[in-house]
Amino acid sequence: MLDTGYRVEIPGGINLDAQVVGPIPRCFAFAIDLAIRGIIFFVLLIASIPFGPTGLGGGFLLIFLFAVEWLYPVLFEVYWRGQTPGKKALGISVINDDLTPVTLGVSLVRNLLRSIDFIPLFYLVGLVTMLSNRRFQRLGDLAAGTLVISVRESNRPALQRDIVPLAPSTPLLRTEQTSIIEFLQRSQQLSEPRQRELAAILEGITHEKGDDGVEQLHRIGAWFLGVR
Repeated sequence: MLDTGYRVEIPGGINLDAQVVGPIPRCFAFAIDLAIRGIIFFVLLIASIPFGPTGLGGGFLLIFLFAVEWLYPVLFEVYWRGQTPGKKALGISVINDDLTPVTLGVSLVRNLLRSIDFIPLFYLVGLVTMLSNRRFQRLGDLAAGTLVISVRESNRPALQRDIVPLAPSTPLLRTEQTSIIEFLQRSQQLSEPRQRELAAILEGITHEKGDDGVEQLHRIGAWFLGVR
């Protein structure tokens, strides 16, 4: 049977699990995003009519069309937790292969290579590549080191209690991200004094002390794990 499970072991012997998704939900998500981009293109086209098909109007139209086509997925993936509107509708998300959130550079690489995945006709190379590896990665994913995973409620890690996720106030290194995730995953096995002791080490990230620091780490860890 096809196993779509994916596991990453982080320091401390903690396993992070995810479910990679295949071509079908990705195609549906792409279709939704394509329709949204089409609507944006149409609105821009109508808005450019008063300025004429050539000259200033045509120039701005081409610039906006380029920006929408290439920056639409990048901005959503970086600033909307790896999800374009289409991916969000299908309950899937782009993430690094170590299960940390994608960064701007990573998203740019995977999306710029869509032009190669498109060859020779409507993502044929991308489809063949996805079907040729167990992680369903197209060429852009292989080059950028990314995966597309399911983030539906049933696949989210169980937490001891309800936690309101909190985005970190500053960009964090991958080692810092995995440390916070590890802290959250192991918190149920740690005493409260031990949690406060570990939280003190990361006080430079949370800017909080004691129980407040522990709470901040829990919330940031939940955010990295995709709890929304």
